[in-house]
Amino acid sequence: MTKRNNGPQQIGSLLTDDLLVRIEGIREQSQRRQIEKQAHPGESWDEAAARLSKAQQAPPPPLSVRKLPPSDTQLDFFVPTLYDIGTKDSRGIMDVAVFRLSKKDRRAGDVIHYALPDGHVIVSAGAAGMASVWDYDLVLMAVSHLTEATNRYRDGKGEKPGRVFRPHVADVLKFCRRSDGGKQKSDLVETCIRLNTTHVAVQRTRRTGNGQTVMVSEGEALISRYRVVKSDSGKPEYIEIELADWMYREITEGKSPDVLTVHPDYFLIDPGIGRFVYRLARRAAGKGQAKWSFKTIFERSGSTGTFSKFAFTLRKLIDSGALPEYVLSEEAGQVGPLLVMRHQDAMPDEPSSSVEGDSAAAGTSGDS
Repeated sequence: MTKRNNGPQQIGSLLTDDLLVRIEGIREQSQRRQIEKQAHPGESWDEAAARLSKAQQAPPPPLSVRKLPPSDTQLDFFVPTLYDIGTKDSRGIMDVAVFRLSKKDRRAGDVIHYALPDGHVIVSAGAAGMASVWDYDLVLMAVSHLTEATNRYRDGKGEKPGRVFRPHVADVLKFCRRSDGGKQKSDLVETCIRLNTTHVAVQRTRRTGNGQTVMVSEGEALISRYRVVKSDSGKPEYIEIELADWMYREITEGKSPDVLTVHPDYFLIDPGIGRFVYRLARRAAGKGQAKWSFKTIFERSGSTGTFSKFAFTLRKLIDSGALPEYVLSEEAGQVGPLLVMRHQDAMPDEPSSSVEGDSAAAGTSGDS
């Protein structure tokens, strides 16, 4: 039996060779199934693999995904390391934007109020600016490794992980599928500052283990603290962050982590609205289908622009057809246009798990 008397261990410090071999095997099997599924009639596996590989190198449609970084390779050839862990996101905050979606508007000192059917969320930005959806990539990486380490702990294969995550900067950039340049490394310092000074207060209804409904209010910055270790040249080498306590408890307490898997191509989505819609689709539609009104999505995005401009951008995202895993379409609804989010493997006539932004129904289908 594994000894567990040494206290919580750093997130990611418990990854062993057997885990890396297991991840590699799972990734290879998944990649083979994806190629077999997309093969044309009469096309061999090798022909299908070559065709799909060539297609992935083609320029992406506008307003959908950015170009692959030079250091990125096809998933078939990934060498499992610290960054090669399935990406997970905290399910409880995937239906509102707890960050800004704009690259230009820093929103320093801004406050966003989200009124929800089951409570409310308030996001407050510090003087350095509100954390962006791209800054949040660092939190995604920490959540992913914490989930993996927690699962290993529950299986008796490691120590209980703590709240501290200390990756090498190169591993962060690789995980987030960014280029390994000097500016990218320096930008991570600003990322840590914004995450540490963006406060999220959440009040939502929850159901306890005995079936009782309670209202829980809690608030904390997206990361509790940070520390950056630089080399002699002044370039960041390691980043040490401490996850918010509520996020840590959400993952490590209970029978299973309350997280959802995020597609690796999520990091290639360029517009902030595209990233937000993908997160919403993962929570609301899961492996099925969900319908949300344009108006509700606009209100949950924290956008400072007009609704008409937001709807125009949303329709361009639909037309691009390049959101990972999901097919987007528009249909008329009782309160205005609806965004239909359907998983690529779902049947076209699959009933929707939520309609017109009904938060109580959203997320009833899905997987972890």
